[in-house]
Amino acid sequence: MTEKKVFFQSGELKIEGLLNNLDGDRAMLVTHPHPLYGGSMDNNVVDSVVNAYCKKGYSTLRFNFRGVGQSQGSHEQGTGEQEDVKGALSYLSSLGKSSIDLAGYSFGAWVNAQGLDDFANADRVIMISPPVGFIDFSFLGYSPGIKLVISGSEDDIAPPAMIREMLPSWNPDANLEIIKGADHFYGGKLRDLVDIIQNFLRGSQ
Repeated sequence: MTEKKVFFQSGELKIEGLLNNLDGDRAMLVTHPHPLYGGSMDNNVVDSVVNAYCKKGYSTLRFNFRGVGQSQGSHEQGTGEQEDVKGALSYLSSLGKSSIDLAGYSFGAWVNAQGLDDFANADRVIMISPPVGFIDFSFLGYSPGIKLVISGSEDDIAPPAMIREMLPSWNPDANLEIIKGADHFYGGKLRDLVDIIQNFLRGSQ
């Protein structure tokens, strides 16, 4: 896999990303965990998602939210960050990608969820450890694009019991996968995460 550094626009801001551009119209965009807790596009869970999609022949784009790494601007509590996602989706569309999966881990999943109504060019949504035990998700209603939700059995930031309760109102047809023994950071469980994503992609081809 060869990722190259790219920059794209989010309003007036230049946003730093890593792109692996393969032939075809399929792509995946993944958003990273909370910037104020050290989250960036170099996160190991983000890395695993990129690898899982790359092995299935998808182009991939990850990026640093505003104020992180070489991305301009500053942290905006998830509001400006939605503009960053929109800019990344537009960038992929400009490269000829018309079938785009939107994945997000933790804070990234929350940012993605908030902007779903505006992310028309995201076909399918994958939420990894949506932090329902940490941030309010009551805003999120029925969203047919949500296809897969993943968490760990020991994740106290994205507690499986809370997700199970909320998922029917998000999309009753979405798959919920709980990784036994995994906490919010997936230490020692990244292989399981990759397997779940690859199985999902295999089933959707």
